[in-house]
Amino acid sequence: MMAVVNTKKPHNMLGITESRASAAMVLADLRNGAMLDAAFERYVAPLDARDRRWVQELLWGMLRTRNRLDAILAERVRGGIAKIDVDVADLLRLGAYQLLSMGSVPAYAAIGQTVELTKRRHGIGASKLVNAVLRRIDRERETIEPPVPGEPLEALAQQYSHPRWVISRWVDRWGMDATERLLAVNNEPASITVRPYGVDREQLDGMLTGAGVTTHDVPLVPDSIRLGPGVALTELGAFKQGAFFVQDPAATLVAKYAYVPEGGVVVDLCAAPGGKALELSRRARLVFAADAKMARVERMLTGFGRLDATNLIPIVCDARHPAIGEADVVVIDVPCTGTGTFRRHPDARWRLRVSDFAVLPALQREILLAAASMVKAGGLLVYSTCSLELEENDDQIESFLATHREFTLEPPPPGTVPEDVLDNGLLRVLPQQHGTDGAFAARLRRAV
Repeated sequence: MMAVVNTKKPHNMLGITESRASAAMVLADLRNGAMLDAAFERYVAPLDARDRRWVQELLWGMLRTRNRLDAILAERVRGGIAKIDVDVADLLRLGAYQLLSMGSVPAYAAIGQTVELTKRRHGIGASKLVNAVLRRIDRERETIEPPVPGEPLEALAQQYSHPRWVISRWVDRWGMDATERLLAVNNEPASITVRPYGVDREQLDGMLTGAGVTTHDVPLVPDSIRLGPGVALTELGAFKQGAFFVQDPAATLVAKYAYVPEGGVVVDLCAAPGGKALELSRRARLVFAADAKMARVERMLTGFGRLDATNLIPIVCDARHPAIGEADVVVIDVPCTGTGTFRRHPDARWRLRVSDFAVLPALQREILLAAASMVKAGGLLVYSTCSLELEENDDQIESFLATHREFTLEPPPPGTVPEDVLDNGLLRVLPQQHGTDGAFAARLRRAV
């Protein structure tokens, strides 16, 4: 007797998956000015670890390929994607990314769920548009590549999904080849690197490998450990025991470059989320970890508590008006455009505006001047950013030193950081050269 096979595709049209609903809400928050990490935690934290990883793959991947997706959608949406509701456009991008880049997602699920989600949020008319567009993409996926723009920078913008004006800045500075390497690195998934705390590297490596985690060396920072993919950090015993914290090698290099004196008092005026303060506390007697927002200070308190860190004091403090006395070292990791962290924060490339290069340097100067007034005679001022831009880095230091003759640039002792990341006494870490986040720092000594 022949078996009867049910050929209908399984679906869940009456109940949209929490994962997809959460992804749509995260993107709505981004359009309202939220940061990706904060929005992700707000909506995705309640999901289980597997679903969180799935949503992260979807959101980060879509944002890293948005220009290419838009070029594909533009040929299949009458009048172009710019003509439709911005939320519907984001839903189309999510659906298209699932179809084209997430091989584990069946086409019927990517299409059906996106259509139902659109219907719930925008009604039947919008859902019909989404259905037609995604079904066409599914049919044409084998020959889906959009036409390549003839203008070279436009071609790079489409291929690597960065704003054209940002690419133009980088090409003017580094040339086409180095810029293309930077764009490619920015679209690679950022690895997770951890720093041992309360244990040495070998002990931490043993704890991690014993838990089945694949570990790798970190050439620029030998005492860090890079983890293999798919690790649920908070479920690890080593995490619960406070044996490590997460920190990209670029951020670790900033703290090592600072080379604070043994037993000194350090004020970190822009400390949240607290990783650099933890690193500074290895040598310092006491670190005041300051941030202007109570919520960010509370998160530092939680993190320091997990690690049982005893020589850090989180405080609420506006870096422009610090109510703290003089210190041996003042560290300012100032607010910046974050162009060195596009790999880790793909939303930042779409949030950036030309006006940021006027607004943020002005804020940076204000913080720099306030911090300088707190440094003891003979003490250190350490300025850093996660930006690649001259306006926020070299120009700030040159301008400051020209008007504050009591400060001089002083590199750390030889061997403190690899020579490869030093540039005439400044710290300069470049994603296209070092394969990490970008970072800049200047170590300035005040005269006695």
